[in-house]
Amino acid sequence: MIQNNLDPDVAERPEDLIVYGGTGRAARSWPAFDRILATLARLKQDETLLVQSGKPVGVFRTHEWAPRVLIANALIVPRWATWDEFRRLEDAGLTMYGQMTAGSWIYIGTQGILQGTYETFAAVARKHFGGTLAGRLVVSAGLGGMGGAQPMAVTMNEGTSLIVEVDPARAERRVSQGFLDEIAPSLDEALARVERYRREKKARSVGLVANAADVLPEIVRRGVSVDVVTDQTSAHDPLDGYVPAGVEDPAALRSEASMARHCEAIVGLATRGAVAFDYGNNLRGEARTAGYADAFSYPGFVPAYIRPLFSEGRGPFRWVALSGDAADIRRTDRLVLELFPEDRTLARWIELAGERVPFQGLPARVCWLGYGERAEFGERIDDLVAKGEISAPIVIGRDHLDSGSVASPFRETENMRDGSDAIADWPVLNALVNTASGATWVSVHHGGGVGIGNSIHAGMVAVADGTPLGREKLRRVLTTDPGTGVMRHADAGYPEAIEFAKRNGIDLPST
Repeated sequence: MIQNNLDPDVAERPEDLIVYGGTGRAARSWPAFDRILATLARLKQDETLLVQSGKPVGVFRTHEWAPRVLIANALIVPRWATWDEFRRLEDAGLTMYGQMTAGSWIYIGTQGILQGTYETFAAVARKHFGGTLAGRLVVSAGLGGMGGAQPMAVTMNEGTSLIVEVDPARAERRVSQGFLDEIAPSLDEALARVERYRREKKARSVGLVANAADVLPEIVRRGVSVDVVTDQTSAHDPLDGYVPAGVEDPAALRSEASMARHCEAIVGLATRGAVAFDYGNNLRGEARTAGYADAFSYPGFVPAYIRPLFSEGRGPFRWVALSGDAADIRRTDRLVLELFPEDRTLARWIELAGERVPFQGLPARVCWLGYGERAEFGERIDDLVAKGEISAPIVIGRDHLDSGSVASPFRETENMRDGSDAIADWPVLNALVNTASGATWVSVHHGGGVGIGNSIHAGMVAVADGTPLGREKLRRVLTTDPGTGVMRHADAGYPEAIEFAKRNGIDLPST
C-alpha cells in the first residue's frame, strides 16, 4: 500500500515522495522508504514496526493481535505546533507532513474523496435545490489530489461547474483521467460555456487555468449569477500549497493576502445569493489571519451538511484489491448493492462509480457506510476471499476524515454542540481502541487537511484475508472504529447520536 500511494497514477509528485495535499508524503526520504519496505518484508506475525514521521525506527515483539505497523506523523508539542517550527524540524530531517492518508498509506487517488464530495453536493442539492443541481452553476477552485473530485461530483449530481486551477498540468491530468470534461482557454469562454450548459441543464464541468484569487473577484465584479461556491485549493499551506496571484516564484512568498481576496469574493457571491460553504482547506482561517474580518461568515461543510451522518458513525469507508484485478472490486460493488438495497444514494453512487470512475493504482472503491454496516460488509468480503470468489486479500480502511477520528475546529469538529471543537482526546482514543481491537496498521497525524497547528487525526486499516484470526480482528475493528464516532457525537450532546447508540446497544457510560 505504501508503494501504491506512490504509483505515478496515484501520487501528485511521486519522485518527491509527495502523494497529495501540498507536501503530504508517504515517507520522509527515499532511504527511509527503502528501509520501510525492507523491514516490512522481514516482519514476523508477532512483531510491530514503529514509524516516526515517515522513518522506520523500531521493531518490537508484540503479539498476533497487535498491529503490524504503528505510525505517528508530525506530532509536535502544542506550544511549538506552528508551520515555522514544523518547517525548521522538517529541514533538519526530523519530521515530515503526512497529510491524512499520504503518510498512513491508504490514499487511493481522487476517488478517495470523490464520494464524500458527491455526498456533500447531494446534500446541498437536497437542502437548497429540490434534490438536484440540474440547471445550477457551481464555482470552485483546485484540481489537485483532493479538489480533482469536484467536477465529477457536481456532474454526478446533474450540475454544471466551473473549476479554476492554477497548474495546467493538473487540469490536463483531470481531463485525461475523466474527472473533468473540458478546459476553456479564457474566462470569457469559460463563462459562456457554463452559462449555456446551465441553461440547457446539461451536466458538464469546465476547467479554467488561472488563479482563483484573480478569477473569483472578477466573477463578482461582472455580476455573474452563481448558485453554489466553495474551494478546494491547498489553502492549508500558505507557503508550499496555495499559489498567490501575480507571482512568478510562489515558493518565495506567503499567500495570505491572495487568500483574503479569494475568500472575500466567496463572501461577495454569498451576499448575492450563492450557497457558500468552506470545504475544509482552511481558506477562511488564513484569510482571517490576513485581516479579512468576515472570513467565517459562511459555514464549513461538516456542520452545514455532514454532521447528521457522523452521528451515526457514517463516513468514507474504502477498500483496495491487493490482487490488482478489477474483477475483485466489481464483485464487491455487487455485494454492496446486495447488502444495502434500500440505500438509493449509495446504490446510485456504486452504479455511477462503476461506469465513470477510473482506477488509479490498485483497483479500489469508496463509499459511505455507518456503524453496523461496515462490520457486516467487511465480514461478507472476508467470506468471498475465503471462498475464492475474490482472488486475494482486500485491504479495508478509510479517510482520516471520519466521524470519530479527527479533531479539526476549522473542519470536522467546527461548531460542536458542546463547544468541544479543539478537544483532541477523541482521535487518540480512536487510534488506541483500533490498536487494541486488532487493526493491521494504525496512525496518528497532525495537521492534515487544514495545516499544522489546526488538527489531530487518526487512521486505521484492516485486512480481509479469509482466515479465522483475520475475521475476528475485522469484526471488532469495523465495529469499534465507527462506534467511536457515535460515542464522540453522543458525548457532545447530539440527540440523533444518543438515540442511535441506545438503539444499537452501544455502551456509553456517561450518556
